[in-house]
Amino acid sequence: MTGPKIGILTFPGSNCDHDIYTVLRDFYAARVSFLWHGNAVTEPFDMLVVPGGFSYGDYLRPGAIARFSPAMKSLVDFAKKGGPVIGICNGFQILCEAGLLPGALIRNENLKHICKTVKIISQGKNRFTRNLSPGDQFSIPISHGDGNYRISEKDADIMEENNQIVFRYGENPNGSVRSIAGVTNREQNVLGMMPHPERAVDPLTGDTDGRKILESFLTLCAAHALG
Repeated sequence: MTGPKIGILTFPGSNCDHDIYTVLRDFYAARVSFLWHGNAVTEPFDMLVVPGGFSYGDYLRPGAIARFSPAMKSLVDFAKKGGPVIGICNGFQILCEAGLLPGALIRNENLKHICKTVKIISQGKNRFTRNLSPGDQFSIPISHGDGNYRISEKDADIMEENNQIVFRYGENPNGSVRSIAGVTNREQNVLGMMPHPERAVDPLTGDTDGRKILESFLTLCAAHALG
């Protein structure tokens, strides 16, 4: 039995692309491919992932230039047709800049890069979190300088009502509105999160809490593959 077919967009400054590639291949038997940002995506995939790192043009604003890449235009079309998309860290920033997710990400409240393991808490049921229960807690690494999620209180209320907020921080490390660590679009087929679940899968790294999160994400991927 073959696993899902997953494409990973790679930019000049991506540095977590091999992390997610290896985890999806070795732990979930996924058929994974790197997709260079400068090329349109022409083959079918069950899910597309925008990994963490530092995309070119981040000096202007994280993700502001990367959103115009040919591969991102293909990803937007894929998402608009209902295809599952995940953006992690810099990938979250790029998805916000592309208009696929609400809100924006700015400099951390303390103006410093934060690299540590934090607690995140699963929120209400969502298409991406169907295997998780509200209140589930996970120890997941973060590593970002622009993870301060901003959105108006009115829009945050709407997201609460639509179960678009999927994770919150136990202790807010970056100043994000309502301690938000991960969100989806209204249709719940596009997800962005700052923490790195792919860094908490292999026992050799000391943490495995990311497994349950990724497994829940992949159930949506499998549903899409079955049509």
